[in-house]
Amino acid sequence: QVQLVESGGGLVQPGGSLRLSCAASGSIRAIRDMGWYRQGPGKERELVATSTGSTRYADSVKGRFTISRDNAKNTVYLQMSSLKPEDTAVYYCTALIQTSPIYSNRYWGQGTQVTVSS
Repeated sequence: QVQLVESGGGLVQPGGSLRLSCAASGSIRAIRDMGWYRQGPGKERELVATSTGSTRYADSVKGRFTISRDNAKNTVYLQMSSLKPEDTAVYYCTALIQTSPIYSNRYWGQGTQVTVSS
């Protein structure tokens, strides 16, 4: 069993900052990638940032968001700055985790709400 537990969401004013955290636990042999997606009201889920050794960002967050990992803690972070109302969404952590010599699966966290509003 593998779990991803997110924390750090909340309400913030435009221009503010938040840091999301996501810790993976359970039967983990290796983590191949970790990342963040989000789903805003009435929108489809979209990629925010991923970390596979290199990092990749959605154009809408480049220069404002930073993804980082602490491999010793199986944790991924998303530092969000200069937040805009359009960043309001449920943010989901995801990870591709190897749990046996031949088996890997993608796991998702439960989601954490980020609301940007004055």
